[in-house]
Amino acid sequence: MLTQSTAAPSLNINRVVPGPLPSSEPFCGLAGHAGLIATEFTYRKDEEIYGEDEPAEYVYQVIRGAVRTYKLLSDGRRQIGAFHLPGDVFGLESGIKHRLAAEAIIDTSVRLVKRRSLEQAAGTDVQVAHKLWTMTADDLKHAEEHMLLLGRKSAMERVANFLLEMDRRLAVAGMMALPMCRRDIGDYLGLTLETVSRALSQLNDEGVLGFSGARQIVLRNRQRLRNMDI
Repeated sequence: MLTQSTAAPSLNINRVVPGPLPSSEPFCGLAGHAGLIATEFTYRKDEEIYGEDEPAEYVYQVIRGAVRTYKLLSDGRRQIGAFHLPGDVFGLESGIKHRLAAEAIIDTSVRLVKRRSLEQAAGTDVQVAHKLWTMTADDLKHAEEHMLLLGRKSAMERVANFLLEMDRRLAVAGMMALPMCRRDIGDYLGLTLETVSRALSQLNDEGVLGFSGARQIVLRNRQRLRNMDI
């Protein structure tokens, strides 16, 4: 079964006590396999979890908090590839190194499983192999959708797409509490901070959304956003 490991990767992080896995989360189908051992660690806000081109020795799952994976361009600009929220799995690579870096957006706890253990389990257990294939396919789908968003959609369409995505993943009682700042959103959507702010202000003025704090948003007209996200 997935249990806490006594060994830890050589990272500047702190161990925390593991909690129960929700029945719907991606690692649930892997629990119960004798060869898989999980360890939990905490990372502070903006702390690096792993760097670009570092060995991809572990697969990670967010328990609490949020993670951004990103690439720094040669001119210092940052392109965020994905936001990983509680229950999400990240760090599953096709090669031996990480293509992107990963950082905690806020104080975050993650569960780690050794990649080698997953690969060995997949070689003997069809359920584990299918779960890994499903997670890989989901990552590919997101990458394709993100490529389309960056290459073909206007600024307002990108912001509308982002709000609908976060609404699906984060909304509780009709409200989204975004862990990421507007600069993060801009780096994810390929927009400047100013453009993101103008788009959100315009949507607020038009009654499509409302603010309840710096990062708390209520969507008042989801259909209008869907019509924008074509």
